[in-house]
Amino acid sequence: MANIDSGKLKCLEEIKSQGEFVRKLQLASATKEEIDAELAKLVELTTKLKSEDVRPQKLSLKNPKGTRDFDPQQMAIRERVFAKIIACFKRHGAETIDTPVFELKEVLTGKYGEDSKLIYDLADQGGEILSLRYDLTVPFARYLAMNKVVNIKRFQIAKVYRRDNPSIARGRYREFYQCDFDIAGLYDPMFPDAECVRIVTEILQDLDLGAFTIKVNHRQILDGIFEACGVPKEKFRSICSSVDKLDKSAWDEVKLEMTREKGLDPTIADLIGTYVLQSGGLELVETLLADAKMQKIKSAREGMEAMKLFLHYCDLLGVKDHVSFDLSLARGLDYYTGVIYEAVLEGYSEFEVDGSSDITGVGSIAGGGRYDNLVGMFDAKGKKVPCVGISIGIERIFAILEAKAVASQIKVRTTETQVYVASAQKNLLDERLKLCRELWDAKLKVETSYKKNPKMLDQLQYCEEKAIPLAIIIGESELQKGVVTLKNIVTREQREVPRSQLVDVIQLTNSQ
Repeated sequence: MANIDSGKLKCLEEIKSQGEFVRKLQLASATKEEIDAELAKLVELTTKLKSEDVRPQKLSLKNPKGTRDFDPQQMAIRERVFAKIIACFKRHGAETIDTPVFELKEVLTGKYGEDSKLIYDLADQGGEILSLRYDLTVPFARYLAMNKVVNIKRFQIAKVYRRDNPSIARGRYREFYQCDFDIAGLYDPMFPDAECVRIVTEILQDLDLGAFTIKVNHRQILDGIFEACGVPKEKFRSICSSVDKLDKSAWDEVKLEMTREKGLDPTIADLIGTYVLQSGGLELVETLLADAKMQKIKSAREGMEAMKLFLHYCDLLGVKDHVSFDLSLARGLDYYTGVIYEAVLEGYSEFEVDGSSDITGVGSIAGGGRYDNLVGMFDAKGKKVPCVGISIGIERIFAILEAKAVASQIKVRTTETQVYVASAQKNLLDERLKLCRELWDAKLKVETSYKKNPKMLDQLQYCEEKAIPLAIIIGESELQKGVVTLKNIVTREQREVPRSQLVDVIQLTNSQ
C-alpha cells in the first residue's frame, strides 16, 4: 500500500466501510429504499476510485537496470579514449563498417554456448523474430557471408546488449560499447593473430593504465588436454565453459562444477587440473610437446606448433613481455577455433570507485581469438572465411579512468572552445556577433554570452569554469582603434591585438 497516494487510500477505506454498512442493512432486513440509497453511495465511491486510477500517476524517474547516463565530464573522457583507440585501429590499416542493432534471432542462436541465455529477445513485430545483438562478431560474420566479402580488415565501435547481472562499479552493464578489430581472409598462419596482440598492447599503453598481461591459449591445445585426460567429446564445450571460470573462482569450485553439475569423473577432473593450472611462455609449449599423452593427439601437436610460431611473432613485434601462455584461458564462446586471448590489468585488480570505500575488481579489459568457421555457418555452401579479432572492454576502461579522475580531483575539460568573445561595456551585442562570425569563418571554436549586456565578471568566470584558454574583450576604445584585448585566462596576461592579425595570433597561441 506504500505506493498508493493518500486520496486513493481514503477512497478505498470509504468503499470498504460503505460495503460493510450495506451488508448490515441487508442482514437487518432494511427497506428496499434504504438499501438502494446506500448502494447508490457505494457506486458513487467506486466511480470516484476509477477516476483516481486514470489520473496521471507520479513517474518514477530512473535508468533501466544495467544502464546509465553520462554527464559532460564522463563523455569527455569517453571521447578521448575512443579517439585513441580509433587512431590505433587506423594505424594498422583498418576500415570501419556498421550493422543493425538487432538481428534475426536465428542469426544469433547457437553461437554463444551457455551465454545464449543472456540474449535479449524482442517482441514479435509481425513476421520477424528478432534479438538485440549480443556482440559485434556474429553480425560481422553475417555481413561477410551475406555480402560475399572474403578479405577485410575492419573495426567497429557500437553498443551491444546482454541480459546479465550488472555491476556498475565494475563496468559491467546490460547496454555497453564494444570496440572490435578483426582481420578476415586467408593468410599465412599466426601473423594476423600476433598483430591483434600488438594492437591491444598499443591501446593499453596509449591509455596509460599501468602494467598489464595478455593471456593467450589455443583451442586445439585446450581440446587436446580434454582428450588426453579422457573427457567425452560431447562434453568438451561444457567443460571448457567451466575452465573459463578459473580467473574468477578457485580450482576446487571449478572442479565441483565439473563433477557435480556436469557429471565428469573426479579422476578426469583432477587430471585436467594438472594441465590448466599451468602458465608460462615458450618453455611451457616445449613441455607440452614432450608430454606423452599430448604427443598422441594430432590437433594438439598442431596447436602447440602454432603457439610456438605465434610467440615468435610476438617477440618480433615487441610484445612478448606482455604475453603469458595460460592453459586456464578458455573463452567460453563456441565459435573460437584457434588462438584465444584476454588482457588483464595488473595494477587494477582493485580500485576505489567514486571516492567511496567500494573496492571492486574490473576483470579482463580485452579479449578475442580466431574463429575460422563462423562465416561458413551463414553461407549456403558452407564457404569459410578465416577470421581473427579482438574486442576492447571499453566500459571497464572507462570505469577505471572515471575513478582516477574523481580521485585526482582534476577537472576534466568538457568543451573545445578556443576563445570567448566578451564585451566590457553595454550595447555591444552587434559587435560581438560580427567578431564571432569572423572567427567562425576562420574555423575557430568560439563562444559568447547569450545575454545582450552581460557583466564582465560573469563572462570571465564562465571562461574559468569551462577552462576556455583565451578571451577577446571589446569596448568602445578597442573599436575606435581597430584592435581587441586578448586575455590569457590562466595567467591573466592581456595585450592589444589588431583585428587584421587576430585570427593568426589566436591560432599561434593555441598551437603553443
